[in-house]
Amino acid sequence: MAKKKIESLTKAKIYVTATFNNTLATATDMEGNTVAWETTGSAGFKGTRKSTPFAATTAVEKLARKIIEKGVREVELYIKGPGPGRDAALRAIRAAGLKMSLIADVTPIPHNGVRPKKKRRV
Repeated sequence: MAKKKIESLTKAKIYVTATFNNTLATATDMEGNTVAWETTGSAGFKGTRKSTPFAATTAVEKLARKIIEKGVREVELYIKGPGPGRDAALRAIRAAGLKMSLIADVTPIPHNGVRPKKKRRV
């Protein structure tokens, strides 16, 4: 299967998923087709160090360099999850020189949650 050539990609969306154990960052074009992705693991961190803000910063910086090479100048940022990489990812994108037109928190919030445990009988 031949790869599609992406021409004149100037605007992109970045989705950052910050879990307690890892931080994943995916860059897509405006239609949602993945252009590049990076995780703290692929940035060279293992074990407990993957869940640090520094690891998230490194991963997002690598992703930013990849998409800047492809011509991206402006991004929409969607952050999901409670992990330590949330703020670090935001700072890394700002430091990379990308213009952010939107910052959205898309963390899913349960309306009613899971069913509670049954009442204890003694």
